[in-house]
Amino acid sequence: MDRAYLDEKVKSLPHRPGVYIMKDKDGVIIYVGKAVSLRNRVSNYFGSLTGQAPKVRLMVSNIADFEYYVVDTEAEALNLENTLIKEHRPRYNILLRDDKTYPYIKVTVNEKWPRVFIVRKVLDDGARYFGPFAGNSTASRTIKSLDKLFPFRNCDLKITEKEPRPCLEYFIHRCLGPCAGLADKTAYDEAINQVIMFLEGKSDDVIIRLESQMEQAAEDLQFERAARLRDQLGAVRGVVEQQKVVSSSSFDEDVIALARSEGEASVQVFFIRRGKLIGRENFMLQGVEDETDRDVLTSFIKQYYSEATFIPPRLQVQFPIKELKTITRWLSRKAGMDVEVNVPKEGERYDLVQMVAQNAQESLEQNRLRWLNDEQKTTKALLELQDFLKLSELPRRIECYDISNTMGTNNVASMVVFENGSPKKSDYRRFKIKGFEGANDFGSLQEVIRRRFKRARTVEEADLNAREDVEENIEEAALELEAAGFGEGLEVQDPHDQQWGVRGHPGMGAEPSNGARKGKRPKPELNVKKKVDYSWQSMPDLLIIDGGQPQLRAVSEVLNELDLGDIPLFGMTKGPGRSHDEIVKPFQDLPLYVPRTSEAFYLVQRLRDEAHRFAITFHRQLRSKGTFASPLDSVPGIGPKRKQALIKNFGTAAKIKAAKDEDLLRVPGMTKAAIGKLREYL
Repeated sequence: MDRAYLDEKVKSLPHRPGVYIMKDKDGVIIYVGKAVSLRNRVSNYFGSLTGQAPKVRLMVSNIADFEYYVVDTEAEALNLENTLIKEHRPRYNILLRDDKTYPYIKVTVNEKWPRVFIVRKVLDDGARYFGPFAGNSTASRTIKSLDKLFPFRNCDLKITEKEPRPCLEYFIHRCLGPCAGLADKTAYDEAINQVIMFLEGKSDDVIIRLESQMEQAAEDLQFERAARLRDQLGAVRGVVEQQKVVSSSSFDEDVIALARSEGEASVQVFFIRRGKLIGRENFMLQGVEDETDRDVLTSFIKQYYSEATFIPPRLQVQFPIKELKTITRWLSRKAGMDVEVNVPKEGERYDLVQMVAQNAQESLEQNRLRWLNDEQKTTKALLELQDFLKLSELPRRIECYDISNTMGTNNVASMVVFENGSPKKSDYRRFKIKGFEGANDFGSLQEVIRRRFKRARTVEEADLNAREDVEENIEEAALELEAAGFGEGLEVQDPHDQQWGVRGHPGMGAEPSNGARKGKRPKPELNVKKKVDYSWQSMPDLLIIDGGQPQLRAVSEVLNELDLGDIPLFGMTKGPGRSHDEIVKPFQDLPLYVPRTSEAFYLVQRLRDEAHRFAITFHRQLRSKGTFASPLDSVPGIGPKRKQALIKNFGTAAKIKAAKDEDLLRVPGMTKAAIGKLREYL
């Protein structure tokens, strides 16, 4: 970026509320933010970035220019920020995944004979809208329930009231038949009002009105109508009984909590109306790396309630949100009433927030597994992958590798395996990088690939040696057992059986033949089982590396060295100047054409994400262990008990080193040999 140009531009910014838009060298919008003072906020990006998250530092390094809009109030800035984020979906903003597709239920109260159906855009047309719903399936289920409960039309006919006869819906009492002029306008409007009340969560009011109408019909001797109302009342009560009472208060409120995992967040919203849980929705967010829980929750509230058609008077949230006063005023203005945002610390509502958080965690896991467990999708993904990557065979076994370290320390690598499109966790492997110290992703990848495939070649030899050892050990063990009186003619198991051993072992139901009493028989110590890990022998149909051309070239060298250059090799990386992933092939400058909406692309992304998760989890474990490491850990013969005893007596490694031999010998478990090792290593 041209730092001098940007610094001069920052100096011209006003000290007024507004929205700023960061762009990269290609003019692509990469971030949208709002500010109380544009100059103060934007200048922070071009000052010292010490202590800033990696995501912020990376974003700033890609800023080539910026634009801004001046507004009068913070609320206006917040509205404009949400609009621009929704329109441009910048790379470095927290985003509701696919929020453009979230459906609403529309009730056309602006028509003479209103309809109820699903739409994906809210218009200022006088209709009533309810939502957004997290997915089309939820909205569809709601529509089907309403259709069974209330007699409104579900067709899109232009109503002239002159149709010769109504459709089947009229005869099964699902519609009042306005198309044929059979509907009473008052009765139809009442059905639509009940739909609206039900969607608003006022189901108790619906029941009261239906009871009143049923009693009135009975008094008027309209027994057939009273019977229909009775059946409708029973159906509504059945739905209401499924609504769980979760609060002792009668307030309307939304309860919001989240769960996070590796660049994704799941936010769950429970809709509570008059103390009853009438529904819940789960929303996935992306771009949450390096963001705090507070940031994620704040971004969700701004994006979700900017489109929500109803805002309750209370929001119960898991964490304190940023800009509380501004957001509260903005919500109150949109709702047309005072809105509170609370963070419960104890009691009934705290328990409720925790329950919502648990549901968010479950939804996050289910969302991850749902795609992987869909056999139809995974099969399609493999076929697409074979086609897009021009593979000669279907990639039934795919291995993906990733490197993780912090400033060159605790270097580790991961190997994850997908078979038939699904994770095979029994074949996952973790590697500590042993060949060198310091950050060297290329060398680390070469070491891991070399170790992985050399291991595959040595398994067969190790297998043969192990079988010979087992056969010899089993024969010796059988003789020992016979001598001890544990049966005659013991049957020796086939050493090719996975459970190598001796049938008739004392722990497996054998009885001594010398009449020894139960509990008094000798128990020879035998070690005749030796297992070989055969998973190394399974060769991949496809290798994926988390990285671009430099990493791929490094891996290609090792594959050619091991005469394995025929294994298809590809990488997934961010393209230069781009905000999205690309699949690349070694020694080819242009990325491969694999549609981002395809199942194949999603499968490779999941592989890469799983490899990253597995590597970074191992890295964090080592880093945490290293935090509490001791110089004693490297001394041969000093195990946990001796280490604990030495620290208890002397406190530090320096004091242990300075101690006399006679003092060390007084420590329980210490010997002259152990002291010799201490002197050698300390």
